[in-house]
Amino acid sequence: MAENGIGVSVRRKEDKRYLIGKGNYTDDINVVGQTYAIFVRSPHAHATINGIELAAAETSAGVVAVFTGDDLAADGIGPLICGVTVTSDDGEPHRAPAHPALAQGKVNYVGDHVAIVIAETLAQAKDAAEKVEVDYGILPAVTDTGSAADEGQQQIHEAAPNNICFNWPLGDKEAVEAAFASAHKISRLDLINNRMVTNPIEPRAVLGEYNTGTEEITLHLTSQNPHLHRLVLSAFNQLAPEHKLRIVAPDVGGGFGAKIFIYAEELVVGWACRKVNRPVKWTSDRTEAFLSDAHGRDHVTSAEMALDKDGKFLALRVMTTANLGAYISTFGTMVPSYLYAFLFAGQYTTPLIYSEVKAVFTNTAPVDASRGAGRPEATFMLERLVDVAAADMGLDPVEIRRRNFIPVDAFPYQTPVVQCYDSGDYHAALDKALALADYDGFGARAEEAKTRGMLRGIGLSSYVEACGIAPSAAVGQLGAGIGLWESAQVRFNPTGNVQVFTGSHSSGQGHETTFAQLVTELLGVPIEDIEVIHGDTAKTQFGMGTYGSRSMAVGGVAIAKACEKLIAKGKKIAAHALEAAEGDIEFADGNFTIAGTDKAMSIAEVAFNAYVPHSYPEDLEPGFDENAFFDPLNFSFPGGTHICEVEIDPETGVVEIIKYSAVDDFGKLINPMIVEGQVHGGITHGVGQALLEACHYDSEGQLITASFMDYAMPRADNVPSFDIDYAPTDPPDNPLGVKGCGEAGAIGAPPAVINAITNALGVKHIDMPATPEKVWRAAQGAA
Repeated sequence: MAENGIGVSVRRKEDKRYLIGKGNYTDDINVVGQTYAIFVRSPHAHATINGIELAAAETSAGVVAVFTGDDLAADGIGPLICGVTVTSDDGEPHRAPAHPALAQGKVNYVGDHVAIVIAETLAQAKDAAEKVEVDYGILPAVTDTGSAADEGQQQIHEAAPNNICFNWPLGDKEAVEAAFASAHKISRLDLINNRMVTNPIEPRAVLGEYNTGTEEITLHLTSQNPHLHRLVLSAFNQLAPEHKLRIVAPDVGGGFGAKIFIYAEELVVGWACRKVNRPVKWTSDRTEAFLSDAHGRDHVTSAEMALDKDGKFLALRVMTTANLGAYISTFGTMVPSYLYAFLFAGQYTTPLIYSEVKAVFTNTAPVDASRGAGRPEATFMLERLVDVAAADMGLDPVEIRRRNFIPVDAFPYQTPVVQCYDSGDYHAALDKALALADYDGFGARAEEAKTRGMLRGIGLSSYVEACGIAPSAAVGQLGAGIGLWESAQVRFNPTGNVQVFTGSHSSGQGHETTFAQLVTELLGVPIEDIEVIHGDTAKTQFGMGTYGSRSMAVGGVAIAKACEKLIAKGKKIAAHALEAAEGDIEFADGNFTIAGTDKAMSIAEVAFNAYVPHSYPEDLEPGFDENAFFDPLNFSFPGGTHICEVEIDPETGVVEIIKYSAVDDFGKLINPMIVEGQVHGGITHGVGQALLEACHYDSEGQLITASFMDYAMPRADNVPSFDIDYAPTDPPDNPLGVKGCGEAGAIGAPPAVINAITNALGVKHIDMPATPEKVWRAAQGAA
């Protein structure tokens, strides 16, 4: 192990600039001649646009221009696209209504984009935006997920009859029905997976500049995948030829999925800066973020488990209605289909699974990936149903899981829902978690709580997720429009320091530290001499970005492969310089050595020789700089068990998490401190969904939780100190032996918390978020 290499909890290199106020976020960037943009948004959830009067706005003080959807259409710009095709049960692709960047003839949710106002100052843009007069013809709104496709509902898009985007079946329906017919017991559960607003601390922003000399557009924006932004804006939205479009994503203040997608604001600002030949800047305020950022989750599900007399799972049947919002977002179709139903096996040997997903349109903001993206929804359904099944069979929740776990010697394990799990030891993770949580001592703690009039509960969640997204061949067969490999360039400068260019991008994960640790481990270069560069399409080679816990599992492997190429080239250079056979050269700890001797060259000396090739192999190119790509053969499959212990005051319904224990399998840990931080953040995210966060629209389509006064985010006093441990296994398909870690907490936490609450209350189910009012009502009902 290098001093600051793999397995060391190195403090984050990037934190210094944040701590001294030198972070550089999109809204920090200002340029000469900059103008400011405000979007006129629909106040109605569903309405025709009968006319737009712009005269008062156009003559308002400081106004540079006002544009509508007609202006974009005249220039052939747009519409926004969905990048993944899902085949419906009729054999046809999903129904894809047009999604104009500025509304044309109709608006479909509160916050829909109607016009853009550009002015010399932000205040002038805001004043002028209020002078845009829109004649709306108000239509009934559809906001309820469960009834959106009911007969007689208001039609939202002509292209999507009955408001259905797709009906997607998976599995052997007849075999599952036969298993249910012969089952000893059938456990059933109806549940809702509550809609969330992702709420990264930094709102979205974009600054567009147009250079008339080079005819190049530069967009500074808040993106998790700059190259993907450039590709889509160029190839599908016709903004500019790809080589004339530069995307710069500087420091990004959190993403959690919400900054993956291509949004209307980015396209419109990019077009408008060329139209007015001035830099144009837009920064979302928090209300705009609530209204127009892609939301997450929002499922209504009925699930059933068939069991034999010993509590073994025979078959699983799931029916889900998934809300896509008013339009299909960039990956909106993928989340409730492939990222959801492909995880229904969980950690269990359930031999038969059948599911149907009905994806519907509503007059609400588009729904797409939010931390975990489909995996939290699958795990919540399954782990809640497993607890219900345990109660139905009179078994302890631990015991029913043990009886159904995939054994460690069964890996790689082919599930009945497409995925082939790489590695796992679910029994080991469970045993460690039970010890960490002092599960055996829970009974005594529950009795003690009763003496104080309190209710104690304990809940488990044994999850598995698919991440390290993704094998290009697999996602291509599923209908994705892109490959999901990753790339890297590792470049030595003549003086021996190293620049690492990665197609991954950080939004707080610590890439500048962990990627540097990987290089110092492999090449022996001091970590302070390594710079990680990302986020600028003009500097970095094409890459696919950061989402799906893929940065180290895919991007890190690309970096490692580039390092391997440098070592191979370095051996040739060292052999020539040391007058030895290439086969006699060994590399370790940053030095090339002739085997069995003390004759050596440092890698810095080799790099200098490569750039000053006075004595150099004749058939070898100068320079010390290598590129590599990595396309994984399989997903990686982290898993683990989380255990939550709660105490409830039945008089108030207030839930306190007393103890939270998590044991995860992330494979090899590059930086244990950063991994633990990711787990902490993920658990807190999941606790927020379980206890606090709820995005609500009223029947007219008004978002009634559009501020932090109404939308409750988790705070420090909502979570305890977490007890974290690991049960690692070695994934055979990953050359570094790593699995993703950033989403696991958000996947494992919600069912663990709700299972603990239902255990404390003695009730079958309570929907998220388990607010004090809900819990109090359940407690009174149970009493």
